[in-house]
Amino acid sequence: MSSFSRRARVLGASLAAATVVGGLSLLGAGVSAAHVTAVGDDLTQGGYGVITFRVPNESDTASTTKVAVTLPNLKSARTEPMPGWTAEIAKDPATEEATSVTWTAAPGSPGINPGEFVQFRLSGGPLPEQETMTLPAVQTYSDGEVVAWDQPTVEGQPEPDKPAPTVTLGAETADGHGHGADTATHEEDTQTASESSASSESGTDNTARWLAGAGIVLGALGVGVAVGALARKRS
Repeated sequence: MSSFSRRARVLGASLAAATVVGGLSLLGAGVSAAHVTAVGDDLTQGGYGVITFRVPNESDTASTTKVAVTLPNLKSARTEPMPGWTAEIAKDPATEEATSVTWTAAPGSPGINPGEFVQFRLSGGPLPEQETMTLPAVQTYSDGEVVAWDQPTVEGQPEPDKPAPTVTLGAETADGHGHGADTATHEEDTQTASESSASSESGTDNTARWLAGAGIVLGALGVGVAVGALARKRS
């Protein structure tokens, strides 16, 4: 066998192995993507923020009609309006803290059809003072099947079949108010900048109007001088 043939055979075997590994990786990603998950940007311990729950439909024949999520006793919890869905937040009668949120498909709404997913958004806080926040969820289908996504994920161990949605929380800010304080400060800075910009634009507009008026006056004077000169020349 020539050296070229050996190299070609080795290259072919390597490409085949890479294809198999890549296919398995994509398969694993597809399975993982089918889980109910939670994501959030810039979430901090003790702060406020928006959490997005991604709910895919794993059934081939039934649609998802209800999604319930357990909350870690939040003082504030608000849902984003979702066409075709109603949202209900349950509270502890003693503390008035939010303990769960349930999204239910409205009458006449198909819910989440097979092969589809929906994102539900919740704004709340203060978030727990811990590195990760677990948010167990229960998914109900139109055929009566109920799937609990509540199994803990342990570092160093294989992912469970029905992992509970979790989000990572950053360290609490120096002022002790978390992301909510940062957001408020940012909004105040943005408002101040907008007011300064509006004031600057107003001043620029007034200057432009003054210059335009002065230009008209000077133009009129110039026409008058020209007319007078022409009249003197003719006389």
